[in-house]
Amino acid sequence: MLVRETDTSAPRQFARMLAAYPGIRVLEFRDCPGTLDDNANLVLGRMIHQRGIETVVPAGGSVRSGAVDLFLAGVRRIAAADAEFAVHAWLDEDGLRPTSFAPTAPINRRYVVFYHEAGGMPLPTAKAFYDLTNSVPNERALWLTPRDIARYAAIEIY
Repeated sequence: MLVRETDTSAPRQFARMLAAYPGIRVLEFRDCPGTLDDNANLVLGRMIHQRGIETVVPAGGSVRSGAVDLFLAGVRRIAAADAEFAVHAWLDEDGLRPTSFAPTAPINRRYVVFYHEAGGMPLPTAKAFYDLTNSVPNERALWLTPRDIARYAAIEIY
């Protein structure tokens, strides 16, 4: 179960957990505020995807910011109809944002590639989802339902 922010140590901690419990097939997202380290978060997302892990948001679950990327990395995604998701543009430690760089700059492209490879989205859809996340400044949030997310990625809604 993912229940707090991810940080620089998250990939290492996740690898230790998988070594101790190699049968893990489902990761539940109950109250997930996001990440303190986008680079580590994308590494963790790729680990989730490569390991073939399903991601599930139970009734009343809340997945926000970088945790949305981790949810999308699941090889099968399941969410309760009342689950909530929040997205916004990233902001780095120097105050730079996606708009500080060209849309095709490597720093922006890595998210589109992540949504394509780990999220299973066609490239145009991955770009559209990334554009959606960047339509809201980091200081705010755009709240989405599972049906909203399902316009971009396959999700089973119950």
